[in-house]
Amino acid sequence: QNLTIATKSEAGEDLPAFGLVFLLFWEAPCSRGPACDPRRRRDAGGRGGVYEHLGGAPRRRKLYCATKYHLQVHPSGRVDGSLEENHQLSIMEITAVDVGVVAIKGIFSGRYLAMNDKGRLYASEVFNRECEFIERIHELGYNTYASAKRQWYVSINGKGRPRRGFKTRSTDKASLFLPRVLGNKDHEMVRRLLRERQGPSRGPRHPAHRGGRTDRRRRRHRGGKGRGRGEEH
Repeated sequence: QNLTIATKSEAGEDLPAFGLVFLLFWEAPCSRGPACDPRRRRDAGGRGGVYEHLGGAPRRRKLYCATKYHLQVHPSGRVDGSLEENHQLSIMEITAVDVGVVAIKGIFSGRYLAMNDKGRLYASEVFNRECEFIERIHELGYNTYASAKRQWYVSINGKGRPRRGFKTRSTDKASLFLPRVLGNKDHEMVRRLLRERQGPSRGPRHPAHRGGRTDRRRRRHRGGKGRGRGEEH
């Protein structure tokens, strides 16, 4: 059956224009089930609509805090800040795991930034729920990263030390981070790391080697024929 929308009220007056717009763009609420999974909706839409980085390759960035420290994730599990401009432990991979939710991984440490139940930042060897952070964009290009479980913020104080999550606010200077694009030195460090992880490359064998083995086989074959003829005589 065709669905018709009345444009006049019972009194015969026209409905406001915004009412029609609302009806046109209104969608029924999503019921529970696989179709409502944000990851399914994201995949079905290709690259997630207005979220340009959603579902794509990880963004490689350095998170520069407004306190002038770069966030660092150490192989030992420690998290802190560094004043050094180009340090390998400051290079991060930021990957979208849901709409507005990201995972932050240190490329060189191989560990994920995480926040535990007590609000302490640490570097986790494996990805878990404590590694999920809500990424929000604020004024002047700064971002905040809040724990998806508790809404406590990643924060580095004026001494380069992480602050406990329950002591942080989104407006704190220590909670504001500027995602910096990697420089030439950073890219070179990443390329060197990737080469080391891939190991020595094994190129194709040189044709001369195959030819050498073939020549040796021919000589042995000829020698065998000669010995066979001598035995016959």
